[in-house]
Amino acid sequence: MEKTLTLYLTRLTQSDQGTEGILTVPALGFACFTLELPWRENRPNVSCIPPGTYPMEWRVTPRRASYHIRQVPHRTYILVHSGNYAGDIRKGLKTHVEGCVLLGRRMGWLNGQRAVLVSRATVRQFNNLMAGRDAQLTIIDPWGKQNA
Repeated sequence: MEKTLTLYLTRLTQSDQGTEGILTVPALGFACFTLELPWRENRPNVSCIPPGTYPMEWRVTPRRASYHIRQVPHRTYILVHSGNYAGDIRKGLKTHVEGCVLLGRRMGWLNGQRAVLVSRATVRQFNNLMAGRDAQLTIIDPWGKQNA
């Protein structure tokens, strides 16, 4: 029986422009940057998810194929996908997510807003390395938020 892969998302900074972090998959020698929505008390569509450990599985839908983070309290359909922005839209910022995790090769700025860059290529590399295997994601958050 194949051992479940463990991934770690370590959050580094947080602002209205998003929550920046680093995703590592030690068993595969993979690391990249992440961008999520700011913490907004785990409210659907406007907040990153709480720190904790969650199962992940490969999911194919008519719209996309991506990793699905499951068993998030009070949340559904949290994906790992490409995109650039994860700002608070209520403050006039752009976002490409409603709670999901964006991956990129580096952090930078696009149109005056914090962004994760080289996202499509990074997601493609991540998906190829993961090869559809189930995984476990541990989110480490220095601000000490708890699963709601």
